[in-house]
Amino acid sequence: MNKFKIILSLLLLITVSACNDEFLERYPLSELSPQTFFRNEKDLRLYLNSMYSMVPSATGIYNEDVDNIIKTSLSSELTGNRTVPTSGGGWSWGDLRKINYFLENYDKTLKAEEVKPYAAEARFFRAWFYFKKVKRFGDVPWYGKVIESDDLENLTKARDPRTLVMDSVLADIDFAVEHLADVRNSEKVNKWTALALKSRLCLFEGTFRKYHTEFNLPDADKFLEESAKAAEELINNGPYSLYTSEPEKAYLELFAATDAVESEVILARKYSAELQLYHNLNYYTITASYGRPGLEKSLVNSYLMKDGSRFTDIPEYDKMQFYEEVQNRDPRLAQTVRTPGYTRIGNNVTEVPDFGASVTGYQLIKFVTEPSNDSNNRSHNDMPVFRLGEMMLNFAEAKAELGTLTQSDLDISINQLRARVGMPALQLAEANANPDAYMSEQYQQVTGANQGVILEIRRERRIELVMEMFRWDDLMRWKEGHLLTRQYKGMYFPGPGQYDLDQNGTVDLVIYEGEKPTVPGAQLLKLGSEIDLENASGGGLILINPHISKSFNESRDYLFPIPYQELQLNGNLTQNPGWPE
Repeated sequence: MNKFKIILSLLLLITVSACNDEFLERYPLSELSPQTFFRNEKDLRLYLNSMYSMVPSATGIYNEDVDNIIKTSLSSELTGNRTVPTSGGGWSWGDLRKINYFLENYDKTLKAEEVKPYAAEARFFRAWFYFKKVKRFGDVPWYGKVIESDDLENLTKARDPRTLVMDSVLADIDFAVEHLADVRNSEKVNKWTALALKSRLCLFEGTFRKYHTEFNLPDADKFLEESAKAAEELINNGPYSLYTSEPEKAYLELFAATDAVESEVILARKYSAELQLYHNLNYYTITASYGRPGLEKSLVNSYLMKDGSRFTDIPEYDKMQFYEEVQNRDPRLAQTVRTPGYTRIGNNVTEVPDFGASVTGYQLIKFVTEPSNDSNNRSHNDMPVFRLGEMMLNFAEAKAELGTLTQSDLDISINQLRARVGMPALQLAEANANPDAYMSEQYQQVTGANQGVILEIRRERRIELVMEMFRWDDLMRWKEGHLLTRQYKGMYFPGPGQYDLDQNGTVDLVIYEGEKPTVPGAQLLKLGSEIDLENASGGGLILINPHISKSFNESRDYLFPIPYQELQLNGNLTQNPGWPE
């Protein structure tokens, strides 16, 4: 087999298996000759395909926890027990080396002007790579070229300032926006994907700089303005529109679609039964094998009433039982968790929440497809990575944080999302005249004339994007880590007894003390061992992991630590504040 065929096979292998670092260790980039490999556009395309392993997998999207979705176990990030790792810990650079090698060599045998779109695609991935690094570590070394093993100056360089790195990221993503094709394609990076990434990363950076005054970072408004501009360009001129059908099912259908709904989804992680590319979403939500995930009570409380009024303004809202509390709510609630009358896609059997699969009782149905996909690792619906709905939220938030938000801005963004599910429009003046006390108590950093509307935008963001892996980043950039320390809760029950969850005349759940009763067809939970209530036999909200203490160090935990091994190998690296050297 000649050298080209070997390289071709290896690149195909990493595209399928995503074993990039292993490939680079076994076959150094120095052995890939630009003169023999980057000979035509097909070669460039083949090499770039390997970069798509950087796109999050399904579990990197739906497997959210933080304080949106609660499980039987808590990560070290949630308990406050993170430690400095010896190695790893996210401090890896293999993907960057691959990207930089391409950018150094892609035009050695081809005309630079003709292959600029390929360079733009690589720079998109470099911007994404560094965005993830900055979110995690803050200051990181910027490498704009391949670093060879004997280049001690670069191998031992100090971390570059966050400001320099993010300005370089902005330059990369602007190049990508300018030179990528504008053809809609949910499988391939294009101009619209670059605008979406730009909006996301600039919103993160702008709000992080605004709220984290302890880092003394300048230009928060610059990044917020860039975020708003990118999102507005996508909203007004992109080939996308929100998916709509009927208010009672449009949101659910969007995420359960086998193939990404390309009218709204800008980039997706693709799956296929035909190609035997599967993920585990259905099994994750219907078994006890993956932590029994369920929505947390404060999120359920955040859903408005269907008429736009606040659920938490109702007297004793926190003592409502399940059937009553889910009536006449924002339709997205019934399209995110099982509520009375729920039937599976592809089935006509009414199902109530299964406490064996959901620790809070609010059992997830977002992304869930027909029962034929319920076996372990047999789901194959595409998973959205960027979508228009997020861009609308980004646009509204950036404008609100800048203080330039208008009612017209809301009408092309937040109110489009509300209209999809038949909810009343958000009114700027009304929101600011009467900020929600329930939301204000959670988001303690939000003040000023736009407090009310910022709180409402955060409500919309939490609801619309739940289970899409945004919540950790949102809490970190808003400087609201204290929310992670709260006691997580589930449904309300007044005490031991029999419960008809969907009010159809059949007992669905029994909470008992003492001897286990016999109630055919009912779920049986023993108080104090299989379920904990706030006031024990006196009833209350379900308590999740009540015996596990949680903490969040405000002076440390917004950034991750650099591994000990890296500090030892490079004496010019410094540890993040609060973490041991």
